[in-house]
This record gives sequence, C-alpha cells and structure tokens, in this order.
Amino acid sequence: MARRGRGLARLGATVVALCLGIAVLSRFVDRMIFYPTPGVDLTPAELGVPAEEVFLRTADGVRIHAFYLPAPGETRALLFLHGNAGNASHRLPNAAALAELGTHVLLLDYRGYGRSEGSPSEAGVYADARAGLAHLVDARGFDERRIVAFGRSIGGAVAVDLAQGRALAGLVLESTFSSIGDVAASIFGGLPLGALVRGRFDSAAKIGRVRCPLLFLHGDRDRVIPIELGRRLFEIAPDPKVFEVLAGAGHNDTVLVGGRPYLERIRRFLDRVAPR
Repeated sequence: MARRGRGLARLGATVVALCLGIAVLSRFVDRMIFYPTPGVDLTPAELGVPAEEVFLRTADGVRIHAFYLPAPGETRALLFLHGNAGNASHRLPNAAALAELGTHVLLLDYRGYGRSEGSPSEAGVYADARAGLAHLVDARGFDERRIVAFGRSIGGAVAVDLAQGRALAGLVLESTFSSIGDVAASIFGGLPLGALVRGRFDSAAKIGRVRCPLLFLHGDRDRVIPIELGRRLFEIAPDPKVFEVLAGAGHNDTVLVGGRPYLERIRRFLDRVAPR
C-alpha cells in the first residue's frame, strides 16, 4: 500500500507539473501575440471626436474600456475590434471616419489594453468582444441584425469567433489571416515556432459557421500578414462574400493609402447589409 501511495503521489506531482508547464507556455505564447499599450494616448477631445468613454463588464468579471461614437439618427452599429498592438485610442481617428459613414461605433480596448483591466489572452479577447456586442444590444438597444463586426488583423479572428452562429448584419475582415499558425509559418518558415501557436486564433476552423455577409479587405503590400493568408480564409468562407484588394497598402496604412475609396467601399457594404 505504501508503494502504491508513493506511486500515486509521483503521478499527482507529474500532473501538477504538466499543468503548470502548460500554463507557463500559454502565458509565453500570449506575450508573443499581444503587445498592449496601457492608458489613453489620444483623447476624443484632443481629436475633436464626439465620443463617450464607457466601461463594460465581461462574463468572467473583467472591467474593460471602450469608446462609443454616436451617429445621431442612425439605426445601425459597428463593433470595432482592433489589432494586437497599441490601444483603442490610437484607432479613434479611424473610428470617427467610420462613424461618418452613418453608423454608431463601439471601439473596444481588449483586457490589458488602454484602460481595461486584466491581461490579454485568446479566450479573454473573445469574451471582451462578446461583452461589446452585449453592450450594443442591451445598453444601446440595437437589434443584433443591425450590427456589423469590423475586425482588423488579429481583430479579424476575434470577429470571426464572435460571429459564429449569430445573426449579425455583416462582417468586415481587414488584413486578417486563416490562423496564427499559418502566420508563424509564413514568417519563420521551417522553424518549429509554429508548433507553439498551432490551433490558436484558428479562423479557418470557424469561418464555416458564419452566416452573415462578409467583406474582406487586404493590402497587396502587407508584409506582416501576407495577402495570401487573407485569400486562404476567403476561399473557405461561405457566401455571400467579397474580397477587395487595397492596391499599394501594407498592414498598418490601409486607411491612409485607401483614402476615400476605401471608406466608400465599407459604406456600400454597410448600406447593403444594414440599410439606413
């Protein structure tokens, strides 16, 4: 019995050590993926942008920050899910341009970003997006069928996760990818780093459960997320869908390079899926 007890103790210690190792590895991967900037670097007042700062509570109890940009008289809304670096305040000018297309905009700070509590993780940012959608429906009174999710870069993967099985008006996916594993493979080639992120932010495995119209936007000079990875996701996405190439645009200058035609393309999509 004593020998058996020692064996069970060793097994228990091994299981605990394995769980701790997985947790440490998961945190390491999160630090590879997320690059948050705390605080607010730009304020709506400084930019002359009409916006309200709001704080939301996620299902797992994290207090997150967001900017709400109203579009008086409009009955549709856009949930803006940004990329993996900086914070929401850096996207305020872009959000203001989108609001001028005739839509209310909720611009989220993921957990650990801006004025939000917590630390970012894959499951965490998915929960943050769900809290943003719930705020638009419950606090602002929008029908889910009048809400478009806009995801840029890693925010595209967050938007795809959010849209699964939901009756959203539409989904705009800009400069996004099929999976983080595919991104790692494109950057690091044959190095084994891809194994660390295999299965993470796997939009390719989820896109088939999206039932709303899709608009893909991608710069043909994107060196961070090659346009081929955006096309890969587009090819397996269900209809109706459109892929728009932003000629001359890289990963972080789509708005600048695209200019008014870029915004007009988004406006036409909004008018089609959620008419004014």
